[in-house]
Amino acid sequence: MAYADQQMSGNKIVAIVIVALIHIALGYALVTGLAYSAVKKAIERVTTVDIKEPEPEKKPPPPPPEKQPDTTPPPVVAPPPPINIAPAPPPIQTQPTIPPPAPPVLRVPPPAPVAPPPPPAPPPPKFQPKPPSPRGNPGSWANSNDYPSRALREEREGTTGFTVQVDANGRVSSCTVTRSSGSSDLDNTTCSLITRRARFKPATDGNGDAVASSWSSSVRWEIPK
Repeated sequence: MAYADQQMSGNKIVAIVIVALIHIALGYALVTGLAYSAVKKAIERVTTVDIKEPEPEKKPPPPPPEKQPDTTPPPVVAPPPPINIAPAPPPIQTQPTIPPPAPPVLRVPPPAPVAPPPPPAPPPPKFQPKPPSPRGNPGSWANSNDYPSRALREEREGTTGFTVQVDANGRVSSCTVTRSSGSSDLDNTTCSLITRRARFKPATDGNGDAVASSWSSSVRWEIPK
């Protein structure tokens, strides 16, 4: 009994599936047919429309061509010939041939001349030459009383060296300061006093004759205490 019920349930399911497939097929056919009818009616309602083509626009005539200027082509000038600038060849240096030196010439010098005999010696002087010598005491030629007043006030001291030229008469012809004391008034006073006061025995030569000569000394200027 149970087996029979189970077989009957399976047959029902198969029948239901078959019925469903039949309904789907009928629905598809119905929808397809209706759509085809609607499209056919819409095509029949479409009316024909005449479309007029627009007339072509008239183009204006083209302008006359411009006159080209009469240009004469320039004359054909042949290119200048290529200048071949080639470097100058290096100068050829020639080495001059130096001739061999000439053999030395042997020259025999002439004999030296015989020297003449020396002159005879001068005769010895008759007198011994003497320099000039002061007459009297040279210290009296310049003393403290002769001190320049300005140098005395400024308390300036110093030593003046001098040289006098003594003539053949024993008098001073000139005086020269050879060493300055540092004060011009002391130097000038020295030469002035010596020129006026100094007296000499003149110098003598080998014959005993009086001759001009020179004599040197100095004066020490000190302020008396």
